[in-house]
Amino acid sequence: MNLLVVILKKADLINDICHALAEAKIPGGTIIDGKGMAGVLETMTDLPIFGMLKSILADDDDDDTVKTLWLVMNDEELDRAKSAIHEVAALDEPNTGIMFALPVTFVEGLGA
Repeated sequence: MNLLVVILKKADLINDICHALAEAKIPGGTIIDGKGMAGVLETMTDLPIFGMLKSILADDDDDDTVKTLWLVMNDEELDRAKSAIHEVAALDEPNTGIMFALPVTFVEGLGA
């Protein structure tokens, strides 16, 4: 079993990703709203930020909300989920998001 975590900077992609996952027969997951660390750091005035660092952290997107998708699945589902997500989100583009998986040693409560 695996825990697939997708953190989307482009939060508006979440509906399309959920649709693609449903079409790939991925049974479900949990979506959590969050805030990117860069957006928090940008507003801090007490940090020793040198020169261009503050402008590097700033971006043109005023909305720093991120969506985090958590999915527990087996290896076969993981491959399908990754493919479905790649169809919607170009994660290799800057400020889109990241995706990673962690091994899960046990699962309870999935109804299986």
